[in-house]
Amino acid sequence: MALGDPHIAAAAIVEDAGGELVGRTRLQKIGYLLELAGLGAGFDFEYRHYGPYSEDLATGIGIAAAFGTVEEVERRADWGGVYSIFSTSRRTSPASPRTEFIRHAKAIDAIELELAATAAYLYAAEGVGKTNALDPWEETRRRKPQKAANGRIEKAEQAYKNLKDAVDTPIALPNLSSFVSRSV
Repeated sequence: MALGDPHIAAAAIVEDAGGELVGRTRLQKIGYLLELAGLGAGFDFEYRHYGPYSEDLATGIGIAAAFGTVEEVERRADWGGVYSIFSTSRRTSPASPRTEFIRHAKAIDAIELELAATAAYLYAAEGVGKTNALDPWEETRRRKPQKAANGRIEKAEQAYKNLKDAVDTPIALPNLSSFVSRSV
């Protein structure tokens, strides 16, 4: 369970993203990476099909939208699915490692962010590469072969490294670049 009110913590992610965040999956992955970096609100995450997922964060953003703290607009994607755009009128959070981290993460392609958060989750929560000889990037590729194709896993790895190096966080993101010696 998130510390405090989950809807306030969920709305704060949107606010700290500059007042707008596109996609539920992006919200979830940024929320997870915030927790991993010691900048989160205490949301618990588990592995789901799209990688790390927090039911409390999902509920929190829904409550924030119901209260009007966050506006949610649903749009149809070119591929036929539906995605959400979350926005809030408060767009100016003071500069901090948290806002910088969120804004860097927000700039990452959505699929690459999903792949990066998944690799980090597999390493940090499931011990892939930490307690065994497996590679979290290869395990991500195995679990998400279509999304990892066409060089996306390598782009995700680079985006994760850039995010790790961009902001000094209370807890350093795990170093996953030691697994680059794999064959593609």
